[in-house]
Amino acid sequence: MSGTSTAPADGTPGAAPGPASGSAVTETTFYEGGPAKGDLLLNLLFGLTLIGLPFAVGAIVRALWLRYRITSRRIEVNGGWLGRDRSQVVYSQIREVRSVPRGFGAWGDMVLVLDDGFKLEMRSVPRFRELETYIEQQRAQRRSGKAGTPPTNGFGSSDKSAA
Repeated sequence: MSGTSTAPADGTPGAAPGPASGSAVTETTFYEGGPAKGDLLLNLLFGLTLIGLPFAVGAIVRALWLRYRITSRRIEVNGGWLGRDRSQVVYSQIREVRSVPRGFGAWGDMVLVLDDGFKLEMRSVPRFRELETYIEQQRAQRRSGKAGTPPTNGFGSSDKSAA
């Protein structure tokens, strides 16, 4: 037998061990799942033509290996070939959130612009308007919690009318 169990003493499966004595950090999951199913269906339909074939292959790869996890503390994107690439971003690193509706507004693409200039692209995000609102709320809470950093109005400039 190799390895040990990581389950805590109270028997809750899958819970990671928390920080040392008494200070528990809670992380609630707001969304966890893959890309929108409609994106796959629409691209498979377009894949019946020769021109739509690359888009269908891309949608199949996204459906198989792309997973999003949006929690109260961070955004995690697992993707790449066989789902081996992982990107994690905490809300305090996000400078701007941009989104574009796709599939008649049923799903959308999001880009998170980070403070260091990097961009995290999230394609075929279901419930993207709801998730964008949640990300903006979390970002505003984290930004206002930082000392010396004024909250932004979502367009990269500080909101002076609130003062």
